[in-house]
Amino acid sequence: MFKLLKMIVFILLSAYLILCSAVFYFQRSLIYHPTPDLPVNPSNILTLSVDDVKLKISVRDVVGNNAILYFGGNAETVSNSLPKYAAAFPDHAIYMLHYRGFSGSTGAPSEAALHIDAEKLYEYVKAKHNKITVIGRSLGSGIAIRLAATRPLNKLVLVTPYDSMLNMARLRFPYLPVSLLLKDHYESWRYAPQIIVPTIILTADKDQVIPIENSRKLFKSFYAGVADFKVINNTDHYSISLSPEYFPLMQ
Repeated sequence: MFKLLKMIVFILLSAYLILCSAVFYFQRSLIYHPTPDLPVNPSNILTLSVDDVKLKISVRDVVGNNAILYFGGNAETVSNSLPKYAAAFPDHAIYMLHYRGFSGSTGAPSEAALHIDAEKLYEYVKAKHNKITVIGRSLGSGIAIRLAATRPLNKLVLVTPYDSMLNMARLRFPYLPVSLLLKDHYESWRYAPQIIVPTIILTADKDQVIPIENSRKLFKSFYAGVADFKVINNTDHYSISLSPEYFPLMQ
């Protein structure tokens, strides 16, 4: 009986370690869901080089001071989002980053790499425009808030943001030691106190991907008066951008 018990414990422990190993080695395929490279108007595409990586940027070029940098959600094809943002912000030039490995950009995504890419795009845009608004949705909120903590902006908008990727992983895998396994933590709560520009946090009351409680935790990490917390009722993580309130609440 004791030998049988030892065997069962050994099998369960082995299975647990195999699961931990699988999550560790394949975690970025769980975090990042690259989008295909779809045909787009070449005049709407800018290519930036970061070392040996070629980044595609969906662009609506407008001469003037105002510009928007947009960091989209996971599995979002930002070239498809460009027309709606162009209509909502007619006096802004718009730059939407195709993450590494997404929609024709080369390379592989990681937190460190995407932050480098965001800084590269920011420097390009800053040379052309004086007033920059950064919008980050879902996955992109972690990129946007870190950029806002290190570069001067006029405004920050975070759509369905998380407080940290680590906390999101804890929700998904409560039985795993994710703090030891996770490579990309995206600790947005850590950067929030460094933000001094007006910030809008836009959330969905029925968000099934990033619980609104996590967005509230992020909001509480800002100093009082910096951020506004706004909720669009009867929407979820995906339908929030279909609401007629979506773009007006960003203004």
